Order: sequence, then structure tokens, then C-alpha cells
Amino acid sequence: MSMLTPPGMGGQYRITGDKYPRMRRPRGRRRLAFLVVASVTALGLIGWGTLQLIDVFTGGGDTATAAGAKADCGSKVTPSAKASAASARLAAALPKPGQITVNVFNATPRSGLAKETADELKKRGFKIGDVGNATAAYDKKVPGAGILLGAKGADQAALPVLNTQLSGAELKTDGRAKATTVDLIIGTGFKALTKKEDADQALTVLAQPKPAPSTSKKSC
Repeated sequence: MSMLTPPGMGGQYRITGDKYPRMRRPRGRRRLAFLVVASVTALGLIGWGTLQLIDVFTGGGDTATAAGAKADCGSKVTPSAKASAASARLAAALPKPGQITVNVFNATPRSGLAKETADELKKRGFKIGDVGNATAAYDKKVPGAGILLGAKGADQAALPVLNTQLSGAELKTDGRAKATTVDLIIGTGFKALTKKEDADQALTVLAQPKPAPSTSKKSC
């Protein structure tokens, strides 16, 4: 038995000759795979280039840009002239603190609160009228910081100005004739007037309101 005879074959099969089969893939398959990949890549590049040329000659990019510009110019937010004029009229109609007479009434169980508040408002430039306890209609019936009460015309004049001094106050109107005389009814939730620095800043903003933005459509 030859040494090249596989074990267990009993000499039935023999390997003869001096050439043995090679264990590697044929070169033809590698070349074929390379050609397929190269062809697919080339076709993709040609297609992409064609699309770019079509966009250049047909103006596809300009169309998209024009469409976007048309959509943008359909609705522009610009300050309204009417709103600006109304704000200017409101600012001009606002009285100065020295033109407002404030009656201070205490609707809480704490004594002396009306006088303390009236003295502080006087330091801030307001005129002071009556000072004392609130009437039965309001006494111990105001749960918040307070109520600012004035004539119907005061809701666009004296009441907003006085409201800068007491944040959280409720604004109400009644049938009185004089719009520059208002009542400050102190409620049980009152702690103190607004800090003078913050109140002064609020007065400045109130006297110079910003125009309200409005949406206006423009044709393109």
C-alpha cells in the first residue's frame, strides 16, 4: 500500500501521478464580479449627472426658490398703523400721577393700613383724597390685594396708572362723573405697594406702549 492511499481504503483507490488539484477560485469569476460592480457604479454616476443637467436647463432650483419666496410673502407680520395710532392716543390720554386723586379705604381688620398706604402714594406723586375704613359693601369682603374703583372713562386713564402701584388689584368702574378721582380699597391679601423702582418702570412702559404686530398679506 502506498503512503498516499487514504486509510481504510484497503488499497482500492490510489492517487497516482505527480499533479494535484489546486484549491483556489478561478480568476474568471473575480473578473466578472469586478465588471458588474464597475458597471453599476458607472450607470449610477451617469444617472445623477443627467438629473443635474436637467435641473440646470429646466430651472428646477429656481422654481423651488420661487415657490418658497411666494409662500413667505403670502403672510408678513408687520406693525399695524391702526394699532400704533391707537397706542399713541392711549399714551397721550394717560394722566400723570399728580393729576390723579386717590381715595384710600381699608377693608381689612388691620388698623392704620389706609393711612400708611396713602402716605406712600403721596410720596410717589399722587394726590390723596379721603382716607379711612371701607364702606359696608366692601369691608372685609375684598379677598385679594385690593380693588381700584373709578369712572367708566378711568379704565383707559387713571386706573391703569394707579394699577402700576399695586400689582394684582382688581379694576372696576362705577357711575361717578370725575374720571381723575379713583378709590383704592385695600383687601385682606394686601401686603405692600409695588416697589417704587418697579412701579416707575411700569409707568414708563405704560406711557410708551409698543405697537401690536398684525398679519398683512402681500401679492408676489
